[in-house]
Amino acid sequence: MQKRILIVEDEASIRDMVAFALRKAGMEPVPAADARAAQLAIAEQVPDLILMDWMLPGLSGLELARRLRREQLSREVPIIMLTARGEESDRVSGLEAGVDDYVVKPFSSRELVARIRAVLRRSQGEDSEGVIVVGRLRLDTAAHRVTADGQAVPIGPTEYRLLHFFMTHVDRVYSRPQLLDHVWGGSVYVEERTVDVHIRRLRKTLEPFGLDGMVQTVRSAGYRLSVES
Repeated sequence: MQKRILIVEDEASIRDMVAFALRKAGMEPVPAADARAAQLAIAEQVPDLILMDWMLPGLSGLELARRLRREQLSREVPIIMLTARGEESDRVSGLEAGVDDYVVKPFSSRELVARIRAVLRRSQGEDSEGVIVVGRLRLDTAAHRVTADGQAVPIGPTEYRLLHFFMTHVDRVYSRPQLLDHVWGGSVYVEERTVDVHIRRLRKTLEPFGLDGMVQTVRSAGYRLSVES
């Protein structure tokens, strides 16, 4: 699954350079010139990671990071700060605001892509080959394949995205609206009951392998994936 990377950078030349590097690395860049454009992009579809310049016009990158960490939709999205400020006090301020990593300007495209991949692996539980393992389930993002105890699991595209999200957020409960935002994206109108339909399909997909109990309903809260079925 192609990673969607939001680039919040007011300098067009840097934004274009980063976007080119990301496309070359097989990622999908989404440009935003300021905090407002970034928030609109997130509302449309939640990115896998945010690259953010510290010095933005209007609202600074540091303050935007604080706001994103307070909002339900973006609180778990990893953030890498692009900054010319490499002093320890600046790094501490960023970390306290919820930033996951720093890339100090000037930087090379190769270093940036490596940092992005490292942060994605840490935040989403993937190994260096894009493989996620939860209990007896193994999801290979490069091959777009799911297996259970080595046996192929036939799975539809929506159920795949739903399972991928659950496997990267094990034991965390998500409401129907949250799942709609994270799996379907904010720009797509889908009724909440559609989530229930795909949850049932996902369970039916896992049932022949005795793993349907991993997808749990939490009364009055939503759904979660747990190894303890």
